[in-house]
Amino acid sequence: MNDNWQNSTNINWYPGHMLKTKKQIMEDLKLIDVIIEILDARIPLASQNPDIKQITANKKKIIVLNKSDLANEAETKKWIEFFKNQGIIAIATDSNLGKGVKETLKLVQEVMQEKLEKASMKGIKNKNIRIMICGIPNVGKSSFINRMINKKSAEVGNRPGVTKQKQWVRISTNIELLDTPGVLWPKFENQDISLKLAYTGTIKDELLDKTEIAYNLLKYLEKNNKKELFERYKLTDQEINSIISEDDDIIKLMYSIAKKRGAIISGGEIDYERTSAIILNDFRTGKIGRITLEKVDG
Repeated sequence: MNDNWQNSTNINWYPGHMLKTKKQIMEDLKLIDVIIEILDARIPLASQNPDIKQITANKKKIIVLNKSDLANEAETKKWIEFFKNQGIIAIATDSNLGKGVKETLKLVQEVMQEKLEKASMKGIKNKNIRIMICGIPNVGKSSFINRMINKKSAEVGNRPGVTKQKQWVRISTNIELLDTPGVLWPKFENQDISLKLAYTGTIKDELLDKTEIAYNLLKYLEKNNKKELFERYKLTDQEINSIISEDDDIIKLMYSIAKKRGAIISGGEIDYERTSAIILNDFRTGKIGRITLEKVDG
């Protein structure tokens, strides 16, 4: 186990179809009135594709902080204010339950109100509003669209990048929506961003060393979310004291979790693959708690 992995390993994933998709988005922007950019509420900055941010800079935009049910509510409110201070409307959503989706549509109408009024003055009634939905893989884009149109039309899967083809969907009499495949960018700026994307499942697990990712996630949670972590795995004071007295307390912590979850193999060794899967799944599904990895105030 390499404790310095975060500083020594590079994570890069940019399949050829993503470059093609980026070019297609740039072409389609000519047809678009409003951009809805879906971010992961737990990592609003790390989940924002800088390429998309740049090429959509001159368009009216609404930021959707999805998976807000998995994020710390107080931190999400701070992020909404953060984007507001940048002149961008942001809203918290939970596309699995449909929370905030109808409100997003209302915001689209508000953002376009002035343009619609000008069109009406020119005699153009029920002018179409064309929306583009953007977001990196696994931020819940397909689920959001399904909720928005109130039916299952976009393909939804458990693995990142399952929505592959561009499609127009009519939402109402005057709103059309353009879905786009999830797009990552050619190179992540730093390994902190890479790790956050790995923790939340944006980068496919099979492309990574799952044990290293779980190890680094535990390291973060042990430092920043001790209470939630220890409560999730029902660690006693004695176990906690034993863990923090060790030089490598993260390995000891991983061992304690493995023992609690029956992931010890013959010889008393940790089943690292199984234990890592448990830790990552517990974090991604909110079982450890509502945790925001990026804070507005650092």
